[in-house]
Amino acid sequence: MQIRGLFADTTPLRNPHFRRLWTANMVTVVGAQLTVVAVPAQIYSQTHSSAYVGLTGLFGLVPLVVFGLWGGALADVMDRRTILIVTTFGLIGTSAAFWAQAAAHVDNVWLLLSLFSIQQAFFGINQPTRSAILPKLLTAAELPAANSLNMTVLQAGAIAGPMVGGVLIPIAGYSLLYLIDTLTLFATLSAVVRLPKLPVEGAAGTPGLRAVIDGLGYLRGHPVLLMSFVVDLIAMIFGMPRALFPAIAHQNFGGPSGGGLAFALLFAAIPLGAVIGGVFSGWVSRVQRQGLAVVAAIVVWGTAITGFGLAVSQAAGSARNWMLALAVLMLVIGGAADMASSAFRMSMLQTSAADDVRGRLQGVFIVVVAGGPRIADVAHGGAAAVVGSAAAAAGGGVLVVVLVVVAAFLVPRFVRYRLVPVH
Repeated sequence: MQIRGLFADTTPLRNPHFRRLWTANMVTVVGAQLTVVAVPAQIYSQTHSSAYVGLTGLFGLVPLVVFGLWGGALADVMDRRTILIVTTFGLIGTSAAFWAQAAAHVDNVWLLLSLFSIQQAFFGINQPTRSAILPKLLTAAELPAANSLNMTVLQAGAIAGPMVGGVLIPIAGYSLLYLIDTLTLFATLSAVVRLPKLPVEGAAGTPGLRAVIDGLGYLRGHPVLLMSFVVDLIAMIFGMPRALFPAIAHQNFGGPSGGGLAFALLFAAIPLGAVIGGVFSGWVSRVQRQGLAVVAAIVVWGTAITGFGLAVSQAAGSARNWMLALAVLMLVIGGAADMASSAFRMSMLQTSAADDVRGRLQGVFIVVVAGGPRIADVAHGGAAAVVGSAAAAAGGGVLVVVLVVVAAFLVPRFVRYRLVPVH
């Protein structure tokens, strides 16, 4: 029994609706991650510029913020099943458009960035709704395990995507990757169509600006939830160096300008760590001091990213392969820490919010979780142009550790937070 307790808690899979969604994700997430890899790789192959790759952060952030917040408000008024069906069709359409531009060899970076913006708009509506339905399907005690299971599948796909994409890009080009993403999305469509109707308890008003503002105002009375967003922004903005991966793979580790083994390993390392953390996540359901656990996980994340930057700085000559291995190891450690942090923060939000504001708060959560790395793309791309990729990554990791410790001291209520569901 002690050994079994080390592994992921699969109790949520007894629920047939959650099981279908989770199983569909096992297929869909691989295709989605192929697109995540293909877009920056295609941009870098066209421009040979980390600054252009970093623009994906800007072009993704604006629609993600706007539609993430509005989508959360929408999810607090409309039937959530309907929203999931419509937005899944939208994601299928944008993936097909990515395939069409690659197959036609358009080679226009601004078209790529525009399609990416549209895709993020649909994502911004879809994801808050998807997260908001879990407390309707599962008990509060099952949510940490369910979030860990979701994170594990997501990150497993993020391993397979870069590895497969890194191999296929030089051989088959980008169009095949986008086509796979398009086809796999139909698995998710099948799962959401089979969900029951999911109306909102106590729904009132319309999903406009007033509703969004009311949702944000809810956070003022819940400082623990507010701090869960702040510490994640610190971790992601200063500690996510993914915009530097194409240049680091090419310049520091001697890979080709598009794709290659080093490129694939760097993109796959953080998800690999998250999967390892997810497989051995049986402990997350037993943690009561969730605030302290989040702070500890983010400190580990920042320390690992600092180590990654230092390894990159020493990548030269005969030490290059050893430094690549060390850099990947640091990212793996960081990925495991990020998985734990995400599972706890999501559970804190799901168990502490009433159903009629849950969609809006999940919208804020998605904006923070997905928007932070996009700000990081812009920041790291610009910083690397001034101080170099290694220094930008290492310096960001140091800032993560310092700033999250400062935040913990400023808001001790967050560190003292224990799992006590409040409705």
